[in-house]
Amino acid sequence: MSRIWNFSAGPAALPLAVLERAQREMLDWNGSGASVMEQSHRGKRFIAMAAQAEADLRELMGIPADYAVLFLQGGATQHFAQIPMNLAGESDSADYVVSGHWSAKAASEAKPYLRVNVAASSEADDFLKLPPREDWRLDPHAAYVHYTPNETIHGVEFHDIPDVGDAVPLVADLSSNILSGPLDVRRFGLIYAGAQKNIGPSGLVVMIVRRDLLQRTGRPMARIFRYAEHAAADSMLNTPNTWGWYVAGLTFQWLKAQGGLDAMAARNRAKAELLYGAIDGSGGYYRNPVEPAARSRMNVRFTLHDAALDIAFLQESEAAGLLALKGHKALGGMRASLYNAVPPEAVEALAAFMRDFAQRHG
Repeated sequence: MSRIWNFSAGPAALPLAVLERAQREMLDWNGSGASVMEQSHRGKRFIAMAAQAEADLRELMGIPADYAVLFLQGGATQHFAQIPMNLAGESDSADYVVSGHWSAKAASEAKPYLRVNVAASSEADDFLKLPPREDWRLDPHAAYVHYTPNETIHGVEFHDIPDVGDAVPLVADLSSNILSGPLDVRRFGLIYAGAQKNIGPSGLVVMIVRRDLLQRTGRPMARIFRYAEHAAADSMLNTPNTWGWYVAGLTFQWLKAQGGLDAMAARNRAKAELLYGAIDGSGGYYRNPVEPAARSRMNVRFTLHDAALDIAFLQESEAAGLLALKGHKALGGMRASLYNAVPPEAVEALAAFMRDFAQRHG
């Protein structure tokens, strides 16, 4: 069996060591004689594994004790709606910063539950840059401020945490750049992330929420939608995604073995610089339209100088073992996602292919 280099935007590449360990333990996990997927989430083995996964994540991210860590279901998109349900009353408003497709969708999904104030947007610039912080129109009485630090489709990323003051909690959809480098968790009221980019398989959401926010009454809702109930039940109010939680735990251990988030930040920075260098140094054969200061380390967009070459580029790149380089349908072109599990060798192979393709098709 040969492995390809996977540049998928999500579900995305997983660390090879994690996949190999999951393979070894598939039929007999932890000496139990059965798969982790076959075992009760209430059993001692699973509870111990879940506790270790949380402890490892807390260590990696420096999560303080006054923050709860939840392992939930539904994908980040479900929580676009569930967050306003939990953090805001029926007469409240919240500020949303719109910097691309996913932040726009988060604002749209929140509208049935509160008044959405689009405090800033870069839509007029085709989401090729970030809304300047000095232009944000924040409401000091908002229930929270929501933003998306990295936009997978438009390829823009906030490289610093925006300062919104201490009175209003900052909420971040970190689905596509969580664990890609160190993060000051205390700057946030709530962090949430779909697992399928930097954590593990799809179907799991990791949430880090300041405990005082769990006391907000929100609005009338079933217990299953209330974060405080999940926190009180250690994320086992209902049967969790046991496989996703287990693989996430393996990924956290892998990250620690790599040297932690400082090491991942350096590696991710080098990968992004290599690919952007190949684009910028191509003499216009390849182009990235994003303002350089806003370029994403995780999701690199690029176009060929002649769109008629797109089909050949995709066919030949796949034949060369480079998977999932087709850009999102809304924007076309190409996109390479460079999440934690994508090794430097993969990016080197892509850059070499791009140079070779330009020479042959120039």
